[in-house]
Amino acid sequence: MRGAGIVGLVLTDRAPRVGVEPFIIELIAGIDEALAGAGATVLLLVVPDLAAELATYERWAADGAVEAVVVVNLVHHDARPARLAKLGLPSVLAGRYAGPAELSSVVTDDAGAMRAAMRLLAQLGHRTVGRVSGPAELVHTTERSTAMRATGRRLRMRARIVEADYSAEAGTRAARLLLAGSPAPTAIIFDNDVMAVAAEADLVRAGVAVPAELSLLACDDSALCELAVPPLSAMSIDAHEHGATLGRAVLDALAGLPSRVYPGPPIRIRPRASTGPLGGSPRPQ
Repeated sequence: MRGAGIVGLVLTDRAPRVGVEPFIIELIAGIDEALAGAGATVLLLVVPDLAAELATYERWAADGAVEAVVVVNLVHHDARPARLAKLGLPSVLAGRYAGPAELSSVVTDDAGAMRAAMRLLAQLGHRTVGRVSGPAELVHTTERSTAMRATGRRLRMRARIVEADYSAEAGTRAARLLLAGSPAPTAIIFDNDVMAVAAEADLVRAGVAVPAELSLLACDDSALCELAVPPLSAMSIDAHEHGATLGRAVLDALAGLPSRVYPGPPIRIRPRASTGPLGGSPRPQ
């Protein structure tokens, strides 16, 4: 019999940033809340790489330490779902999955959110938009990039993307690189709040007028965005509810219900003072 009431969640690679990622913290809190009613809780483990993550699943399956697993940060040709299915560990995936393993997943509309962001910036007069993306191997990064480029072509906008790793330092470097290009963007979208807040602070110190010269928009909303100066516009998803949906999907899997795709919470744009018309004033809040 597996470990009573324990659901495993393994984070790899970006482990040093676990403590500063509000999205991950809220996601785990939501999972824990949904599991609490069934007397279950989340076991979070941070490991250095994929090999260590797969070895953890092998160990959990062998010793029955956990009842189920939640898998985050899905990548292209992801080896984890099939391995978990082979091990017989009930699992739920956070993100879109097109592989052979029949596992439930919770999917948010990252592409739709990016299309909405590009339409907003087009309405504000921006024609060259930069983006500081997350790692390209992540499935949701590709969904955002594809949507950004397609919407840019349709709206006659230039879309320029620089890859980063979600850290404050990488976000700042990538924003500088975008602005050094020609033509320089008049708006930049960041794939998380940490990169956006760090880059905004760096740009403001350098004398860049936000949003009169450059509009900024973050893909993850959090208190960091609200406390930034000026406050950052963001594509807001209820990370706590996203986690709660994952938790409910885990309970369904443990109850033996058929695997399916669960819709995640909607993503909405929250305009704040960092985004405005080209050369103009901030949008009203």
